[in-house]
Amino acid sequence: MAKKGINISLKGYDDIFSTEETRTDEKLEKVQNIPLSELHPFKNHPFKVIDDESMLRTVESVAQYGVLAPAIARPREEGGYELISGHRRHHASELAGRETMPVIIRNLDDDAATILMVDSNLQRETILPSERAFAYRMKKEAVERTLGRPNKNVGQVVPDYFGKRTTEIIGEGTGESYKQVQRYIRLTELIPELLSMVDEKKISFNPAVELSYLTKEEQQDFLEAMDMEQNTPSLSQAQRLKKLSQEGNCTLEAMAEIMAEVKKDELDKVTIKNDVLKKYFPKSYTPKQMQDIIIKLLEGWHKKRTRDMER
Repeated sequence: MAKKGINISLKGYDDIFSTEETRTDEKLEKVQNIPLSELHPFKNHPFKVIDDESMLRTVESVAQYGVLAPAIARPREEGGYELISGHRRHHASELAGRETMPVIIRNLDDDAATILMVDSNLQRETILPSERAFAYRMKKEAVERTLGRPNKNVGQVVPDYFGKRTTEIIGEGTGESYKQVQRYIRLTELIPELLSMVDEKKISFNPAVELSYLTKEEQQDFLEAMDMEQNTPSLSQAQRLKKLSQEGNCTLEAMAEIMAEVKKDELDKVTIKNDVLKKYFPKSYTPKQMQDIIIKLLEGWHKKRTRDMER
């Protein structure tokens, strides 16, 4: 009968002579200076990198002091690294003429990387509705996948949230109700043209949520209806359009008829388009200056009209 061999595992040279301090240090995250050319944007990154005044200030700071807060990235299979946080700092570094930037490299799977990417970017001062909408949607999908799979990587597991909606989990991190998170996610169903109008504050948030229930074809027709009537929808109008869609009666003619209605808040309001005002005022005039002059002219007209009527 063959004897069972004894399984003896011999430690390597480095294991024997390395200190506990060395082994602990190896586990710590280290900041590395990575060439900008090796850093690539996160796939389907929902947050825009815009060359605005804030970016200009960031570029000036980076040019003078460098990037003070390291970005976070993960290795890519095809080489280089995928940025998780730090897209604005990366762009500012390019504009400032830098060749490298400080980065913390982490090995994260797709869902853990997505959750971290969203959470990091939601700390920005200004976030457009479209950015928040797609960020919430991406995080919702990542959290649902994470909660639905076995606990394989302890460091990447979302805490036990059984009994809570995914949108509740997201809302807890942003201070919003789960219903508000759901409303934002609804905006991702809008066609790009309508979503841009929400970002530009041409269409209000709540009417936009109602419009998201229209089919893509109906949304395209609605753009035409708005253009025809030179009007944007109120909440009640958007709700009626949603109902028409659900009933299968949301035609271009029906939408144009609704958009032709005069809103209650417009009955006591006179609007003069900027194109008209620009004909009479210098470009340097602010809306307040134009208003003051218009009021003075109206006062003069009213006094003259009163005198003429008294004669």
